[in-house]
Amino acid sequence: MSPPSYENWTREQLIARINEIERLPASHTVKSSSDLISSHPDKKGQKPFVFSSHPRRKIALKFCYSGWEYNGLAFQNIPTPLPTVESVLFDALAFTRLIDPSKGFDGCGWEKCGRTDRGVSAAGQVISLWVRSALGQNGVGEERRNGSEVKLEEDGSGSEAVPDLSSHDALVDCLEGEDILSSTPLLPEITELQYVSKLNNVLPPTIRILAWSPVADDFSARFDCQHRHYKYFFTSHGLDVSRMQEAAQRLVGEHDFRNLCKLDASKQITQFRRNILRADVNPVEDSQPEGSPDKMFVLDLIGSAFLYHQVRHIMAILFLVGTGLEQPSVVSALLNADPDHREIPREGEQPIELVDRKPLYEMADSLPLVLWDCAYDDSRIQWRTDGEATSRRQGPEANLYNQLHSIASRSHIHTVLDRHFLAAAARYHPAPAMHFPLSPNTTSVTKPGMLSVPLGGGSYRRTGKYVPLLQRKRLDSVEVVNERYRVGKGDRRAARKASAAVDERDGDEDTRVSAEAVSLAVLIGAQMPKETTKSTKSKKKAADKAEKAPRAKAKKDPNAPKRALSAYMFFSSDWRERIKAENPDAGFGEVGKLLGAKWKEMDDEEKKPYVEQAAKDKERAEEEKAAYENKKDAGSGGSGAEDDDE
Repeated sequence: MSPPSYENWTREQLIARINEIERLPASHTVKSSSDLISSHPDKKGQKPFVFSSHPRRKIALKFCYSGWEYNGLAFQNIPTPLPTVESVLFDALAFTRLIDPSKGFDGCGWEKCGRTDRGVSAAGQVISLWVRSALGQNGVGEERRNGSEVKLEEDGSGSEAVPDLSSHDALVDCLEGEDILSSTPLLPEITELQYVSKLNNVLPPTIRILAWSPVADDFSARFDCQHRHYKYFFTSHGLDVSRMQEAAQRLVGEHDFRNLCKLDASKQITQFRRNILRADVNPVEDSQPEGSPDKMFVLDLIGSAFLYHQVRHIMAILFLVGTGLEQPSVVSALLNADPDHREIPREGEQPIELVDRKPLYEMADSLPLVLWDCAYDDSRIQWRTDGEATSRRQGPEANLYNQLHSIASRSHIHTVLDRHFLAAAARYHPAPAMHFPLSPNTTSVTKPGMLSVPLGGGSYRRTGKYVPLLQRKRLDSVEVVNERYRVGKGDRRAARKASAAVDERDGDEDTRVSAEAVSLAVLIGAQMPKETTKSTKSKKKAADKAEKAPRAKAKKDPNAPKRALSAYMFFSSDWRERIKAENPDAGFGEVGKLLGAKWKEMDDEEKKPYVEQAAKDKERAEEEKAAYENKKDAGSGGSGAEDDDE
């Protein structure tokens, strides 16, 4: 029988109905939410959650994240200015009791497909790991039965779940659940935990779980990946896209990419040959308003494996080609790094120069780079979601598509606002002269003023004179860098590990001897001599003292390159004596104020000489810094794997 409709009832009829309900026996009344809450035991009295008593299964998770919000994907053992994606995701898995946090990453068999560096995003990153499951070995729920009672597995969201009775559906679900627990001896097959919604409920909006898949016990997110697809977005402003496309095509196939990556000496990599399956420059549809001169393009780069910062180095070279500063053939020259595997020149081109050492150049910005997809064999992985039931129960705002569509809409509004700000500024500040792209017949790349070489993401490298790539200073060879690390920091690191292992064995031996001495003392009724534990206590005391002692401040390397000076510093050096001569009674602070006021009075034309000096000094500092870092013992960045993606 359908419930009565109270919309047309009078006030008196409603009061009578309430009195009738209140006269019903207590067994027919519905528990209030406060009763339900009080029926649960106090949190302090709850038994601890024992992971070993719950079934586990291995799954793969596909997720996206905004790289600019994080300090890269990989978890770091040292403090970082921003959280890492893995640390946030690990905390979410631990909070929802899907993994045991005390076992760490190794305890759940954590593996990632491709590492991304700080600022790099992902739309299809994949990890594989072991998680708690609602299913047993036979694919049905493992219920612990006590007579006719069936206890469902708790939600595991970090605290005892309390039904939300704010809606009619939730109340019905609660009542139906009580009937099942009290009278049904067997339950139908229990569905799996809702991994997607469970994690998205606790993760920040900048990390979204897209799908999950059951996988075999031997599945590896890294080694089972057939290829990785990266995208790098850029505008056509000042670029000849056709030349960039021609240069990108030279990347396809198996080549030596030692000149198109960042070398991490700690990995001791000697094999730099990688296979690029596809390299295309394509327009991005509906990315710019109609009539806009700057169109959005994307580099689609697909390969089986990538080296550290390989994509960003490739884009830096493509930008140089797009501006006309380099020819597309420079890509073939950079790939011609191995004398045993020489690159074959194209028809009509000159023999390719052997470039066995990397020239100095700056890699592209990280913001436009995204790991678009990680591909697997369909027989090994079948992506799935929680279905529509979760969205219907939690409301439209819980729908993942709606969440990401809302973020995209706000981002689009920000873009439109920024374009209007630019249009407003253009009314008073005309756009500077365009130097790029250079015409193919240009013989000189020196222009009046400064050149702004694009690095992607709206960033530029300012230079007064462009030095062709193959005429620049070159870094040391891979063999030299690896050997310098091995006999330097590598040997020191190995010695520290060996020393730590010896100390651990010595500590175990001291403990064993002390324990034997105690046992003998008890057996013969004698007092244990204090000297037995003297060595152990003295070692511990010395270690504690050393740990508490303040660390000595690291000395500055006298060979480190000097920092680049700003335009204001060059101006200050030039004008300070003039200001002091004009104001002999002014102190140091007063002279500084007068210098600042003079700088504000100067127009762009008057500041131009100092700006050019600063740009040249910045170029000097960057070259010296690159050469200095190359000579240091250790490389930087990189993961523990030989193949280290962006």
